[in-house]
Formats: sequence, C-alpha cells, structure tokens
Amino acid sequence: MRLWMKQNAQHLRKNATKEENKLWYQFLRTYPVQFRRQVVFGPYILDFYCAAAKLAVELDGSQHFEETG
Repeated sequence: MRLWMKQNAQHLRKNATKEENKLWYQFLRTYPVQFRRQVVFGPYILDFYCAAAKLAVELDGSQHFEETG
C-alpha cells in the first residue's frame, strides 16, 4: 500500500488544484520555513507539511465532493 500512496502523492503534485498552486507559488514556496507538497503521512496524503513546525495544511476543494475524493 505504501508504494501506491507514494505514486498517488506524485500524481497529486503534478496535478495540483488551482487553489494548491496559488498557495504554493504565491506563498509557501518562498516561506522561510520549508514546506513539502503532497506528503504521505500514515494513511493520508497531506497537501502541505512543515516538519519543523509539525504543521499540516489541507485545502478543501471540489475534489472532496467527488466519489473518489
């Protein structure tokens, strides 16, 4: 299952929502504390994660209203 999660996280990074891209490119990418995108964390894939602050950021979007979401 871990390999599937990693592959899914890579797919999500390459196909980010417009909200995720906006947050990443306009703020988090250059933030002084490092954030990572689409991080596998247990059974979840976090949109953004900062290990130094132990902070996860999850953006809700229309994909959560789809059957696969």
